[in-house]
Amino acid sequence: MKRTKAVVATIILFVSIFTSNVFSQDVKDIKLPAPVKTGGKPLMEALNARQSAREFSAKELSMQMLSDLLWAADGINRPDLDKRTAPTAMNWQDMDVYVILRSGIYKYMAKENNLKLIKTGNYMKNAGKQDYVEKAALNLVFVSNTSKMAKATTNDDKILFAGIHTGCIVQNVYLYCASVGLNTVTRRNIDLVELKKTMELATDDMIVTSQTVGFKP
Repeated sequence: MKRTKAVVATIILFVSIFTSNVFSQDVKDIKLPAPVKTGGKPLMEALNARQSAREFSAKELSMQMLSDLLWAADGINRPDLDKRTAPTAMNWQDMDVYVILRSGIYKYMAKENNLKLIKTGNYMKNAGKQDYVEKAALNLVFVSNTSKMAKATTNDDKILFAGIHTGCIVQNVYLYCASVGLNTVTRRNIDLVELKKTMELATDDMIVTSQTVGFKP
Protein backbone atom coordinates (compact mmCIF):
# COMPACT_ATOMS: atom_id res chain seq x y z
CA MET A 1 0.00 0.00 0.00
CA LYS A 2 2.81 2.36 0.94
CA ARG A 3 4.59 1.53 -2.31
CA THR A 4 1.40 2.26 -4.28
CA LYS A 5 0.97 5.60 -2.56
CA ALA A 6 4.58 6.45 -3.26
CA VAL A 7 4.16 5.61 -6.96
CA VAL A 8 0.98 7.70 -7.17
CA ALA A 9 2.71 10.60 -5.43
CA THR A 10 5.62 10.36 -7.85
CA ILE A 11 3.26 10.36 -10.85
CA ILE A 12 1.38 13.38 -9.49
CA LEU A 13 4.65 15.21 -8.91
CA PHE A 14 5.84 14.38 -12.44
CA VAL A 15 2.58 15.55 -14.00
CA SER A 16 2.71 18.73 -11.94
CA ILE A 17 6.27 19.50 -13.04
CA PHE A 18 5.51 18.62 -16.67
CA THR A 19 2.39 20.80 -16.70
CA SER A 20 4.27 23.64 -15.08
CA ASN A 21 7.04 23.41 -17.69
CA VAL A 22 4.57 23.37 -20.57
CA PHE A 23 2.73 26.37 -19.16
CA SER A 24 5.95 28.29 -18.61
CA GLN A 25 6.88 27.66 -22.24
CA ASP A 26 3.47 28.88 -23.39
CA VAL A 27 3.85 32.21 -21.62
CA LYS A 28 7.21 33.04 -23.16
CA ASP A 29 8.13 34.73 -26.39
CA ILE A 30 8.86 32.35 -29.27
CA LYS A 31 12.30 32.53 -30.84
CA LEU A 32 11.97 31.63 -34.51
CA PRO A 33 14.61 29.83 -36.56
CA ALA A 34 16.26 31.85 -39.31
CA PRO A 35 13.96 32.00 -42.35
CA VAL A 36 14.89 29.90 -45.36
CA LYS A 37 15.04 32.29 -48.29
CA THR A 38 15.52 29.76 -51.06
CA GLY A 39 13.39 27.04 -52.62
CA GLY A 40 9.65 26.87 -53.18
CA LYS A 41 7.89 27.20 -56.49
CA PRO A 42 9.10 29.68 -59.11
CA LEU A 43 7.22 33.00 -58.98
CA MET A 44 5.10 32.39 -62.07
CA GLU A 45 4.03 28.96 -60.83
CA ALA A 46 3.15 30.41 -57.42
CA LEU A 47 1.07 33.12 -59.07
CA ASN A 48 -0.71 30.48 -61.13
CA ALA A 49 -1.45 28.44 -57.97
CA ARG A 50 -2.52 31.42 -55.83
CA GLN A 51 -6.09 31.09 -54.57
CA SER A 52 -8.36 31.49 -51.55
CA ALA A 53 -9.38 28.34 -49.69
CA ARG A 54 -11.70 28.06 -46.72
CA GLU A 55 -11.02 24.53 -45.55
CA PHE A 56 -8.25 23.80 -43.07
CA SER A 57 -6.90 21.02 -40.90
CA ALA A 58 -5.91 21.67 -37.29
CA LYS A 59 -2.33 20.54 -37.92
CA GLU A 60 0.15 23.14 -36.66
CA LEU A 61 2.89 24.64 -38.78
CA SER A 62 6.46 23.82 -37.84
CA MET A 63 8.52 26.65 -36.37
CA GLN A 64 10.50 26.75 -39.61
CA MET A 65 7.38 27.16 -41.76
CA LEU A 66 6.06 29.82 -39.39
CA SER A 67 9.34 31.72 -39.61
CA ASP A 68 9.37 31.47 -43.40
CA LEU A 69 5.73 32.56 -43.63
CA LEU A 70 6.25 35.66 -41.48
CA TRP A 71 9.45 36.63 -43.25
CA ALA A 72 7.65 36.36 -46.58
CA ALA A 73 4.79 38.44 -45.18
CA ASP A 74 6.79 41.40 -43.89
CA GLY A 75 10.28 40.32 -42.92
CA ILE A 76 13.54 42.18 -43.37
CA ASN A 77 15.16 41.40 -46.71
CA ARG A 78 17.78 44.17 -46.69
CA PRO A 79 19.24 44.25 -43.17
CA ASP A 80 21.71 47.04 -43.96
CA LEU A 81 18.79 49.35 -44.80
CA ASP A 82 16.18 47.79 -42.49
CA LYS A 83 13.88 47.34 -45.49
CA ARG A 84 11.03 44.86 -45.74
CA THR A 85 9.59 42.30 -48.14
CA ALA A 86 6.43 44.45 -48.30
CA PRO A 87 6.60 48.16 -49.24
CA THR A 88 5.10 51.10 -47.35
CA ALA A 89 4.72 54.71 -48.49
CA MET A 90 7.75 56.84 -47.59
CA ASN A 91 9.11 53.82 -45.71
CA TRP A 92 6.74 54.49 -42.82
CA GLN A 93 6.83 50.82 -41.86
CA ASP A 94 3.54 51.32 -40.08
CA MET A 95 2.45 47.69 -40.40
CA ASP A 96 2.54 45.14 -37.59
CA VAL A 97 1.79 41.47 -38.13
CA TYR A 98 0.13 39.68 -35.23
CA VAL A 99 -0.13 35.91 -35.00
CA ILE A 100 -2.99 34.21 -33.17
CA LEU A 101 -2.16 30.65 -32.17
CA ARG A 102 -3.96 28.34 -29.80
CA SER A 103 -1.38 29.23 -27.14
CA GLY A 104 -1.90 32.98 -27.37
CA ILE A 105 -1.58 36.23 -29.30
CA TYR A 106 1.87 37.22 -30.52
CA LYS A 107 3.42 40.16 -32.34
CA TYR A 108 5.96 39.38 -35.07
CA MET A 109 9.20 41.20 -34.33
CA ALA A 110 11.04 41.18 -37.64
CA LYS A 111 14.35 42.57 -36.38
CA GLU A 112 14.60 40.07 -33.54
CA ASN A 113 13.00 37.30 -35.62
CA ASN A 114 10.73 36.25 -32.80
CA LEU A 115 7.13 36.31 -31.66
CA LYS A 116 6.52 38.63 -28.74
CA LEU A 117 3.82 37.31 -26.44
CA ILE A 118 0.90 39.71 -26.03
CA LYS A 119 -1.59 37.49 -24.23
CA THR A 120 -1.87 33.82 -23.35
CA GLY A 121 -4.99 31.79 -24.12
CA ASN A 122 -6.85 30.51 -27.16
CA TYR A 123 -8.32 33.51 -28.98
CA MET A 124 -8.56 31.88 -32.41
CA LYS A 125 -12.30 32.49 -32.65
CA ASN A 126 -11.78 36.23 -32.08
CA ALA A 127 -9.96 36.51 -35.41
CA GLY A 128 -13.18 36.21 -37.42
CA LYS A 129 -16.79 35.07 -37.46
CA GLN A 130 -16.38 32.15 -39.86
CA ASP A 131 -16.30 28.58 -38.54
CA TYR A 132 -12.96 27.73 -40.13
CA VAL A 133 -11.17 30.53 -38.28
CA GLU A 134 -11.10 28.48 -35.09
CA LYS A 135 -10.09 25.24 -36.83
CA ALA A 136 -7.00 26.36 -38.76
CA ALA A 137 -3.37 26.38 -37.64
CA LEU A 138 -3.21 30.14 -37.17
CA ASN A 139 -4.65 33.52 -37.97
CA LEU A 140 -2.67 36.58 -38.97
CA VAL A 141 -3.99 40.03 -38.07
CA PHE A 142 -2.58 43.03 -39.93
CA VAL A 143 -2.45 46.25 -37.93
CA SER A 144 -1.42 49.71 -39.08
CA ASN A 145 0.15 52.04 -36.54
CA THR A 146 -1.29 55.20 -38.06
CA SER A 147 0.80 57.44 -35.79
CA LYS A 148 3.77 56.64 -38.08
CA MET A 149 2.05 58.22 -41.09
CA ALA A 150 3.61 61.63 -40.62
CA LYS A 151 2.54 63.10 -43.97
CA ALA A 152 -0.96 61.59 -44.11
CA THR A 153 -3.00 64.60 -43.07
CA THR A 154 -6.50 63.12 -43.12
CA ASN A 155 -8.02 59.99 -41.68
CA ASP A 156 -9.13 58.95 -45.18
CA ASP A 157 -5.50 59.10 -46.33
CA LYS A 158 -4.43 56.90 -43.42
CA ILE A 159 -7.12 54.35 -44.22
CA LEU A 160 -6.10 54.34 -47.88
CA PHE A 161 -2.40 53.86 -47.14
CA ALA A 162 -3.11 51.18 -44.52
CA GLY A 163 -5.19 49.29 -47.06
CA ILE A 164 -2.48 49.47 -49.73
CA HIS A 165 0.24 48.36 -47.32
CA THR A 166 -1.85 45.49 -46.02
CA GLY A 167 -2.66 44.35 -49.55
CA CYS A 168 1.05 43.95 -50.27
CA ILE A 169 1.53 41.79 -47.16
CA VAL A 170 -1.58 39.74 -47.88
CA GLN A 171 -0.34 38.93 -51.38
CA ASN A 172 3.06 37.93 -49.98
CA VAL A 173 1.28 35.46 -47.69
CA TYR A 174 -0.82 34.15 -50.58
CA LEU A 175 2.27 33.54 -52.70
CA TYR A 176 4.14 31.82 -49.88
CA CYS A 177 1.17 29.54 -49.22
CA ALA A 178 0.83 28.76 -52.92
CA SER A 179 4.53 27.99 -53.06
CA VAL A 180 4.52 25.44 -50.21
CA GLY A 181 1.01 24.01 -50.54
CA LEU A 182 -0.81 25.70 -47.67
CA ASN A 183 -4.38 26.99 -47.73
CA THR A 184 -5.14 30.61 -46.93
CA VAL A 185 -7.90 33.19 -47.16
CA THR A 186 -8.17 36.82 -46.11
CA ARG A 187 -11.35 38.32 -44.68
CA ARG A 188 -12.75 41.21 -42.69
CA ASN A 189 -15.85 39.64 -41.16
CA ILE A 190 -14.52 40.42 -37.69
CA ASP A 191 -15.77 42.08 -34.53
CA LEU A 192 -13.12 44.79 -34.85
CA VAL A 193 -13.91 46.51 -31.56
CA GLU A 194 -13.72 43.31 -29.56
CA LEU A 195 -10.58 42.09 -31.34
CA LYS A 196 -8.79 45.40 -30.79
CA LYS A 197 -9.62 45.19 -27.11
CA THR A 198 -8.54 41.55 -26.90
CA MET A 199 -5.23 42.30 -28.63
CA GLU A 200 -4.63 45.24 -26.28
CA LEU A 201 -3.89 47.61 -29.16
CA ALA A 202 -3.19 51.32 -28.83
CA THR A 203 -5.65 54.01 -29.91
CA ASP A 204 -3.70 54.76 -33.11
CA ASP A 205 -3.54 51.08 -34.10
CA MET A 206 -5.96 50.17 -36.89
CA ILE A 207 -6.90 46.56 -37.62
CA VAL A 208 -7.12 46.32 -41.40
CA THR A 209 -7.88 42.67 -42.02
CA SER A 210 -7.09 39.12 -40.96
CA GLN A 211 -5.82 36.09 -42.86
CA THR A 212 -6.24 32.43 -41.98
CA VAL A 213 -3.43 30.01 -42.79
CA GLY A 214 -3.20 26.25 -42.45
CA PHE A 215 -2.73 22.88 -44.04
CA LYS A 216 -5.25 21.42 -46.42
CA PRO A 217 -7.73 19.03 -44.74
